[in-house]
Amino acid sequence: MLLLLLTLFAAMIALLAAGHHLGKRRLAGETEQERVGLVSIETAIFGLMGLIFAFTYAGAAQRFEQRRALTIQEANAIGTVYLRVDLLAEGARPALRAKVKRYAQGLLTAYDALPDEKGFGSGLARVRALQNEIWTDSIAALRDAPPVANQLVIPALNDMFDLNVTHEAVVHVKTPGAILGALIILAFICSMLAGYGLAGTRAWSRYLHMVGFAFVVTMIIYIVLDYDYPRFGLIRIDFADRVLEETIAGMK
Repeated sequence: MLLLLLTLFAAMIALLAAGHHLGKRRLAGETEQERVGLVSIETAIFGLMGLIFAFTYAGAAQRFEQRRALTIQEANAIGTVYLRVDLLAEGARPALRAKVKRYAQGLLTAYDALPDEKGFGSGLARVRALQNEIWTDSIAALRDAPPVANQLVIPALNDMFDLNVTHEAVVHVKTPGAILGALIILAFICSMLAGYGLAGTRAWSRYLHMVGFAFVVTMIIYIVLDYDYPRFGLIRIDFADRVLEETIAGMK
């Protein structure tokens, strides 16, 4: 990702310089009326870029919060199932507790594999196999358990399995490539226009604005990408994963 960001930053600096060079050539022959027309078009394009950036950033931030909340909810659901194993027949409890603990450890391993999608998929496949075993063993154990156990254990199992499916779906939802492509293209177009608008400015002011513009736009794109990969980069949900780790640690 670092290479991508450096390339993006360098490309914008180059386009800003190219736009400035073009603007200097046009500056002498440009009338005030022409300049007003150009400014109105530039304003519309910059406004469009800002709007797309705002919606993309908001969507990425919302998905990050959703992943964080789901991680905590999933850990709580696993802990609930582990406790409600006590309602089952005594002979079935040790094996089921061990499987629920392995299930939680398998989830943690799968999430730790991200952003490696292949490793994540392999980890989830093992978790899904454990789901079937936990469900089958629980149903068998409920035959000899009190009636109230059915009302408490089965909904808890459903919640644990459903949250896992939901969490997996959210992990795969990211900013569409078409939107990211549009953002980068807009960033390049706006770099040219910004460089064009800097024609006639002093060197120190021009360089400051060029670097500032390229840096800010690059950082916004980075934050959007970082939100989409919360277990890789600077913006992480490790603190939410610790809830699952603490749940596993509490399974004695």
